[in-house]
Amino acid sequence: MPHPDPVLRLAVVGHTNTGKTSLLRTLTRDAGFGQVDDNPGTTRHVEGARLLVDGAVAVELYDTPGMEDSIALLDYLDLLAPPSERLDGPERVRRFLQSPESRRRFEQEARVLQKLLDCDAGLYVIDVRDPVLGKHKDELAILASCGHPLLPILNFTHSRGERLAAWREALARLGLHAMVEFDTIAPALDGEAQLYDKLAVLMDHHSALLQTLKQDVLRQRDLRHADALRLIAELLIDVAAWRLASLPEQDALEATTKTLRRQVRERENACVRALLKRYNFSVRDFPAHPLPLEGERWGMDLFHPQALKDVGIHVGKGMAAGAMAGATLDAFTAGLSLGTATLLGAAAGGLWQGADKLGKRVLGRLQGYQEVSVDDAVLRLLAVRQLALVHALERRGHAAQTPIALASDDSLQAWRRERLPDALREARSQPHWSSLADSYQTSARRHDAVQMLARKLAQD
Repeated sequence: MPHPDPVLRLAVVGHTNTGKTSLLRTLTRDAGFGQVDDNPGTTRHVEGARLLVDGAVAVELYDTPGMEDSIALLDYLDLLAPPSERLDGPERVRRFLQSPESRRRFEQEARVLQKLLDCDAGLYVIDVRDPVLGKHKDELAILASCGHPLLPILNFTHSRGERLAAWREALARLGLHAMVEFDTIAPALDGEAQLYDKLAVLMDHHSALLQTLKQDVLRQRDLRHADALRLIAELLIDVAAWRLASLPEQDALEATTKTLRRQVRERENACVRALLKRYNFSVRDFPAHPLPLEGERWGMDLFHPQALKDVGIHVGKGMAAGAMAGATLDAFTAGLSLGTATLLGAAAGGLWQGADKLGKRVLGRLQGYQEVSVDDAVLRLLAVRQLALVHALERRGHAAQTPIALASDDSLQAWRRERLPDALREARSQPHWSSLADSYQTSARRHDAVQMLARKLAQD
């Protein structure tokens, strides 16, 4: 038995306007491949695409024109090669390809059949919203004549009015028992894996290659998911750690709050753009949604218990249980009568470890400044929105034409109700962890917090 070609060639065939180009877009994750249109006959010639594994070509896919006149073509094949000649299927097709009509009336069908003969197998795309008609049966009979494996792809299975059961029964009657449901608009998470598994059943001599491709698809899916969670964790750490100083007057606080809202919106938009890019979608696929930032926290988290630990101050049980800025500051200065000059002198003399990091904030506090930071409710909202976006992106085919819509997901209840993860609680006390700050610093602790938060996001 000859050794199989290391590159598997697949012809994507079927009736006109069933989603053949859409299948290519989704398998290649390329929304710009070919042209997708509701009008029949959009693809008029053969286009090719490649699937790579570790940089090497594993599969070549060919998008072909839709077959439009299979009933007349089957009659013509019977005229060219009557049953008395006992020609097999491929011989009948080759005789047709040498006939004048293959370059005139049946030119489009000839392109399809020639490409299928040149390939190792065909993917027959079916729009399951269509009724099963005689032309489809004739079409399948003609394609089967090429002598290559044919795998029906049941498309648009999530659409209203689908006739999935009727198509399954019709294909079984034609001897096509191996088929796969693959909605090119909203494919299942394991849709590609199922497709390659079914194809491997039909092509055992290519099964090793198809299993390698399947494993690569699953690995790439996991990498995208992990990258997406890291991007969300970076966003949440940035926003949780971010704070702005403001004079206590109402006008100043309102102006500072407005600036905070704008900066957080911009940071969320940057995360959205990064997620779209990671999943190979365009910003046009996700129209901007306003982010309702309400409930900013007023007060100073400078003396959060974790911040005190960072500078070597012992934290009692009562303080660790929830003492906030003012009470913590009072406890630190009680009985010492430290003024601004004394405090700064102590910092300069090294009496207060960590004053180099927090001295300016202490001075601002003593001069009457307050800090504005984002409320826990907004952090929850950011997490839910981004996780919902990832959920939508992972279930969206690259042929989809409608804008991305975020659906309600009950699995995210933890972010709405439970205590915020420890990584975010610690970020509250680490303003230099926010990339929005001039004092932003990368550190091993910040990196660990991002990784810890990404793992928590993976559980939701």
